[in-house]
Amino acid sequence: MANNIYPCLWFDGQAQAAAKFYCAIFKNSKIRADNQMVVEFELDGKKFIGLNGGPQFKFNEAVSFVIDCETQEEIDYYWEKLSADGGSEGSCGWLKDKYGISWQVVPVVLPKLLSNPDRAPKVLEAYMKMKKFDIKALENA
Repeated sequence: MANNIYPCLWFDGQAQAAAKFYCAIFKNSKIRADNQMVVEFELDGKKFIGLNGGPQFKFNEAVSFVIDCETQEEIDYYWEKLSADGGSEGSCGWLKDKYGISWQVVPVVLPKLLSNPDRAPKVLEAYMKMKKFDIKALENA
């Protein structure tokens, strides 16, 4: 069965620019179809639709995209690229890109660190103070 569930992102006339922005950041990405109203694109092989719907709706933190990162270099890369050019940093690995979409840039080791009952309180205390995650600091907590 084909994966027929995918997000449709509502933009105010910026769908094509956003698709190009995201495709330049994520590997295995491409624009598949593009017209004035809709752009279909893939990020890391996953389908997305960008719709130029107008100014009626804005993105908010109720929906975010999570990027699991194996290394600090990956965290640094996605954090820098997605928060650039008018994006904003949030707390605990969250950021908004320049289009207002929320992202969580998360180390894959975090659930393991939080599953250890002896270490979890210190790990939680450390990451609650972070904006961008620091894997080494989490492991040392």
